[in-house]
Amino acid sequence: MKVFPRIKIILIAALIGILIGLSLWATYRWLYSLRMKSLAEEGASRLELYVTYLQGVLEKYESLPELLANDKMLTSLLNDPRSPEQVDALNKYLETINNISNASDTYLMDSDGLTIAASNWNEEYPFLGINFSYRPYFKEAMSGHLGRYFAMGTSSSLRGYYFAYPVRLHDKILGALVVKINIESVEKNWGHTDETFLVTDTDGVIFLTTRKDWRFRSWAPLSEEAKEHVNANRRYPNTLIQPLPVVKEKITDIGKIVWIKMPGDFNARKFLLQTHHMEHAGWNVQILMDTRRVDRFVSLVLLMICFIGVLGGLFILVVEQRRQRLADLKHFEEQAMKVLQEANTKLETRVVERTQELTETNSLLRKEIEDRKRTEIALQHTRAELIHAAKMAALGQMSAGINHELNQPLAAIRSYSDNGRLFLQKGRLEDTMWNLEQISELTERMAQIGVQLKLFSRKTSGSMTIVPLHGIIDGALEILKPVIRKSDISINVDIQPEDLGVRANHVLLQQVMVNLIGNALQAIEGCPTRKIRIASSRRQGRVAITVEDSGAGILPEHLPHIFEPFYTTKQSGQGLGLGLTITERIIKEMNGEIQVLESNAGAKFEIILEEA
Repeated sequence: MKVFPRIKIILIAALIGILIGLSLWATYRWLYSLRMKSLAEEGASRLELYVTYLQGVLEKYESLPELLANDKMLTSLLNDPRSPEQVDALNKYLETINNISNASDTYLMDSDGLTIAASNWNEEYPFLGINFSYRPYFKEAMSGHLGRYFAMGTSSSLRGYYFAYPVRLHDKILGALVVKINIESVEKNWGHTDETFLVTDTDGVIFLTTRKDWRFRSWAPLSEEAKEHVNANRRYPNTLIQPLPVVKEKITDIGKIVWIKMPGDFNARKFLLQTHHMEHAGWNVQILMDTRRVDRFVSLVLLMICFIGVLGGLFILVVEQRRQRLADLKHFEEQAMKVLQEANTKLETRVVERTQELTETNSLLRKEIEDRKRTEIALQHTRAELIHAAKMAALGQMSAGINHELNQPLAAIRSYSDNGRLFLQKGRLEDTMWNLEQISELTERMAQIGVQLKLFSRKTSGSMTIVPLHGIIDGALEILKPVIRKSDISINVDIQPEDLGVRANHVLLQQVMVNLIGNALQAIEGCPTRKIRIASSRRQGRVAITVEDSGAGILPEHLPHIFEPFYTTKQSGQGLGLGLTITERIIKEMNGEIQVLESNAGAKFEIILEEA
């Protein structure tokens, strides 16, 4: 009987899974197509910019040979090429023109293709005396047209684009003037882009590219006719032209998709190839857009959709389980109520049928219930009183902390006011003014202590700044100065280096030092040796501050409780047991640590803080 429902559930689950899979596949195809169109638009825009840039570079020099070909110096030399004076003058003239136009080379050839004057006449490999009649640009110029050609120089091995224009005397063509421009700057200016730009010639050879390892390669193996054409024109001398490692090609409505095996990659990388033909130059300018970012984007979106779908499914499952659980609970409550009502009816029937003894017993039970209710009310009242007592204890703890924190500044104020009154009676106004300034600083500090207690109650350490340790310790000793004067106490301060500082709150850290030094002063009262040593040094990128006294020390049984609130080993009236609790809290809020170290004599406290 249970087999058929299970099969039905399995079929429904399988159908839902198929629908989800088809939806994800359709979403993937839609997103992929959308992103590829966006990639194609971006590639087309960048390709247009690149083509415009190339055209601008070529058009800059296109009219230069025609302008120079009309110079009479050229026709004069072509008529009398054996005149050394004219050759030297024209060489220097072409050199000047070449420097002004920023061209690569400028040279003059006679009707046989022999170079008779050149701008590089004084360089290591000049063109003088070299015959370039095999170059297509010379043949085009001798036919009366502007010759264009791209090739690698046979002498310099530098790539360049050549413009050649016929030099005429009346209607006769005497020779050709050639201007060679260096287009390697095109690669340098565009080599920083993420895309790969390619420029191929009429034979399909890549001669400009932002990838150096693809230079002088082809998309496919060259035919024998193309090889003969390249070799005859000596376009790429001493260069073996190999095809690119194209694994696969696919034509789409947005362009050609090619798979190329890149060095170091296990699988072939997929690119979108877009082409723009430059009619005048005879070039095909191409751009390769890496499709990996499209794949990453689509995969990420699908992953997010799946994640959201899983979360939605889990949410629906949780809601359904909660609904079912509430329904079961409601059904259970209805059944329990029904059973309870039936039991109550039976009980009432039995009570009526029972004897008087059972009725009395029932009365006793009711009385017991009433007693329990009264006990519960009393318990609630007691609980409220306990909560009130806890609140009063918290208020007492706060008032005790304020009393503990303000006792020492009040004692210092009392001492300064007594001294000020004496100084005033003696007419020592400067000393009186100094005492009043100290009282003002102490009252400001008392106000800061109030702020400190508020920050302490809110679990914050206030603002953290770079604090010099010398200033902190000097300020704490100044506050405790009245107490120190009453006894013969030796205090040694050793800070290495002198300008050592920490990251802390100035007021809170000074209060910590007042607490520790004050405890040390109380600990050495009545001792034959009364010494306090305060030291500080760097330790593994942090700062260690120690306060050590020569008192009786702390017994081992007191050490586990030394930082607990209201725990004190002092005599009655000397402390409330909050100083070290507040000190530990302040140090922790400043990302520090405090602990009690073993010492040969007396107590030794160590504070670890961040170095400034």
